[in-house]
Amino acid sequence: MPMWSGASAVTALALVLSLVMSLLWSQSAQARSLPDFTELVEDNSGAVVNISTTSAPTRGSGGAYPGLPFDERQFEQLPEFFQDFFRGPQSPFGNSPGRSEPRRSMGSGFIVSSDGYVLTNNHVIEGADEIVVRLSDRRELPARLVGTDPRSDMAVLKIEDGDDLPVVKVGRSQNLKVGEWVLAIGSPFGFDYTVTAGIVSALGRSLPTENYVPFIQTDVAINPGNSGGPLFNLDGEVIGINSQIYTRSGGFMGVSFAIPIDDAMNVFRQIRDQGSVARGWLGVLIQEVNRDLAESFGLKRPRGALIAEVMSGSPAEAAGLQSGDIVLAYDEDPVELSSDLPPMVGRTPVGETAELTVLREGREMTLDVEIGKLPEPGEQLASAPSGSTNGPASAPLGLRVEPLPAELAGSTDLKAGVLVSEVGPGPAREAGIRPQDVITEIHRKPVDSVAAFGRVIDELPADRAVSVRIVRQGRAIYLVMKP
Repeated sequence: MPMWSGASAVTALALVLSLVMSLLWSQSAQARSLPDFTELVEDNSGAVVNISTTSAPTRGSGGAYPGLPFDERQFEQLPEFFQDFFRGPQSPFGNSPGRSEPRRSMGSGFIVSSDGYVLTNNHVIEGADEIVVRLSDRRELPARLVGTDPRSDMAVLKIEDGDDLPVVKVGRSQNLKVGEWVLAIGSPFGFDYTVTAGIVSALGRSLPTENYVPFIQTDVAINPGNSGGPLFNLDGEVIGINSQIYTRSGGFMGVSFAIPIDDAMNVFRQIRDQGSVARGWLGVLIQEVNRDLAESFGLKRPRGALIAEVMSGSPAEAAGLQSGDIVLAYDEDPVELSSDLPPMVGRTPVGETAELTVLREGREMTLDVEIGKLPEPGEQLASAPSGSTNGPASAPLGLRVEPLPAELAGSTDLKAGVLVSEVGPGPAREAGIRPQDVITEIHRKPVDSVAAFGRVIDELPADRAVSVRIVRQGRAIYLVMKP
């Protein structure tokens, strides 16, 4: 059995102690590297408000839960504890399912000026007859609705008796980076001044409900009642407004979305100064450029926004933009995804000129476009191609086409193209072409008649993917076909 000398034992003990101290120091340093939110919360809670609204009762809601920020399905999926809480007399909404009483709802907001302007979400105050703002010192003050912007889900309130109120410090969302810490203050489920933290998960998210807001995605725990509350960075600056969550249960699932403060402040200033919001408008329908489309248009990699349709009378038409153009840059800012383009256009003041870099027939070119005003929802947006049609024909792509019926042309703005009457096995079916689609272009060549369709098909290359522009249910899209 080996024996250690006294000196060796001391050396070994010192080494062990050194390793233990190193481990403890590492854990302590790691703990110190995690953010401490206490000072941030203390400095900013005073400018965060709870917003409660009251609106006239509605009858015949078909099983909805008046006053609660959920629909019936979401309510039933909540844990039993929360269902009992909201049904009971202690509910912060003062209402229980099925009762015909004034509807009450609750959300969050924050003060951006000492004279009492408050930002929140439109869905928090929508339909409200009375709005009351409660401050952290428990004062309850009536608020007036200054204006709303449903497109961005924003609303601006004014505290009527506001004077020298605490305000948040507004930051710049354009400086955000994925992975940085953020913190939310709000009233989830009516629990006032709840603080939750997380990181920025992604930037520039486009949601199906809104293409003009490049949402900030976070993993901050956001629940009903957090809506309209501020999202802070570690410098104590507001960089977003908590607005939406992705959920299958009615509660938090790790995916939350916030309106960037740069966009929110632009909306706020327009509502405060003009009473409404005007957004820039280009007048095109766009789609994503995938790998196959990139190949068919001669791009080395997928990028840009593919213009599927140019609307009649739009700024895009006046500037000479065409369907099949791929927008690669907007005012020298690269357009990597199609979802990048709408916010860029929307932020441009109406009447200003923007420079677009587009790819057309394999070469880049620049076009100047005078940006118009985005039409209000419900206003008609029309497009009108032109051309003529001929008799029926079939082709070796697995589909049969026929002239565009007069009744179809009369009921839509389509004036050119061929109607797909049958689709069998072959490249057309694999590309996603369906019966009743209208083909207006193949391989960047117009198809305005059955005869033209036949000529274009005869000239198709056999060794590469080709683009096919179709109109389906009134909307133009590009598909990729591989003969």
